[in-house]
Amino acid sequence: MATCTAKTTIPMFSSQQLEGISKALGDTTDGLKGSEIGHLLRECGMPDPTPAITKWQRLYNALAEAQNRSQVGTHIMQFIVKALNPARYTTEPVLFSIRLDRLNSVLAFTGYQITEKGKVRATESAGTINEALERVNRLHAALTQRAVHPDVLSFCRSEIVQENYFHAVFEAIKSITAKIRKLSGLSLDGADLVHEAFGQKFGPPLLAINPLLTETQRGEQRGFVSLLKGLYGTIRNPLAHDPKVDWDMTEQDALDILTMISLVHRKLDQAYRFRT
Repeated sequence: MATCTAKTTIPMFSSQQLEGISKALGDTTDGLKGSEIGHLLRECGMPDPTPAITKWQRLYNALAEAQNRSQVGTHIMQFIVKALNPARYTTEPVLFSIRLDRLNSVLAFTGYQITEKGKVRATESAGTINEALERVNRLHAALTQRAVHPDVLSFCRSEIVQENYFHAVFEAIKSITAKIRKLSGLSLDGADLVHEAFGQKFGPPLLAINPLLTETQRGEQRGFVSLLKGLYGTIRNPLAHDPKVDWDMTEQDALDILTMISLVHRKLDQAYRFRT
């Protein structure tokens, strides 16, 4: 694999590739801020035709216009290199790794990648999603592809970047506890917290994930309680008490568990005070 120089001409990117690049750099949670996009476009001498729209669409329009004028992808790559200059991330190394992984999963299909030194490197183009994921942090890329809830990632970003599956899962489960406590005002933990917040055994629950008007809805609430108890009993409690060396947490296990925790968060986002 050869490192590209400043004089290297980069072929034009397809509209699909430009869209992927724009979505990677303009991600709502971990992408460039609007002010950063404007600053970088000015640094690269690129027009900013639609500054008031969604970040990734704004970026797509700017990059597409610049490429159409030059008929090469060189200016696009220059923008990427500036956006991922490691010197910009000395106080945010985790954010650098997240953006680098997300962008390289797109660039894998173009025959290029950005190194950890912020340099462009030519490589063999990936033909499948799996091939692209193999070249980056697979877990983070797969979670991004599944649109995992941002509250999950906020609790375990550094563990995911380090591919520390054991602690990534352990920290992510803590995010469930934190959200239930915030919604309910309770300070309990584990199964006790779940029963007190969502239980229906002794009357209406404190929190509900639906109106609880039909038996189907009440059954969903009971099922949600069972799901939460299962996560605490099967995953959280053993992780809290067993040493890491005794727990074989594979990448696939971590991906499946984190996806389930994401589902829990989406349900919790629907929860509301049912009883005062």
